[in-house]
Amino acid sequence: MNASISRRTMTVSMLAGAAALGATGAANSAPKAGPAAVPASQDNRTLPTIVLVHGAFTDASSWAPVVKTLQRHGHRVVAPPVPLRGLAGDAAHVRSVLDSVQGPIVLVGHSYGGSVISRAAVGAADVKGLVYVAAFVPDVGESASSLAAKYPGSSLAETTVTQKYPLPGGGQGDELLIRQDLFPRQFAAGVPLVTARTMAVGQRPITVAALEERATEAAWKKLPNWYLVASEDRNIPPAAQRWMATRAKARTVTVHAPHAVSVSDPRAVTDLILDAARTVRAGH
Repeated sequence: MNASISRRTMTVSMLAGAAALGATGAANSAPKAGPAAVPASQDNRTLPTIVLVHGAFTDASSWAPVVKTLQRHGHRVVAPPVPLRGLAGDAAHVRSVLDSVQGPIVLVGHSYGGSVISRAAVGAADVKGLVYVAAFVPDVGESASSLAAKYPGSSLAETTVTQKYPLPGGGQGDELLIRQDLFPRQFAAGVPLVTARTMAVGQRPITVAALEERATEAAWKKLPNWYLVASEDRNIPPAAQRWMATRAKARTVTVHAPHAVSVSDPRAVTDLILDAARTVRAGH
């Protein structure tokens, strides 16, 4: 059953300072309430490992505020870098990470990372649940670009620049970056400006080909899944997020947050992941 929860009636815990993407910022954004943390000394081998997959225009450091709290609850956490070169290759890379993990896994994807986990989890027996965080949930034949265009509301095209990169076999391809001066407004509205500017400098480009590559498999059809809708998202229209969540029959929460919700509202993201982990552990 879907439960839409509006979170922004309370003051959102914000990350502060340019170091917010590091360990200090993660500690500062740890939730003050919620399920009790599990002591680090306790044997938690039965807890699912949480694998966090980032999307375009960011990197694994964007999960830092979430990682700290998940670790406090006793979970092993893995946040691999995603090449952002093409859906098939990116999914194969994440799949190799999944194959190295022993025991049950909750697989989490943000943005384009949702497309990646939807493919990487197919046939991965240890993946017990999928969590989509303001992410694409493509069906076979759909691409990230086609889903983003399904509903109005994205201003991403007006804020990106195209640059060339060398192709392995020769020639050049096109990749996208968000303009640094527009990044805070487009990707991280509501995040402290110094943090958003730091994120803009460190953003990772994604190829146009990756965004246009069509899905060939959809793991969400066979796995329990959760979805966090970011209601102020300017990359993926919130209407598109709600539509994808409904189609996937995801347990859904809604947060008044930008696309960079793991930075602006890490408590909401962490709570949803912990809910998925508890459900997976209980065997439901």
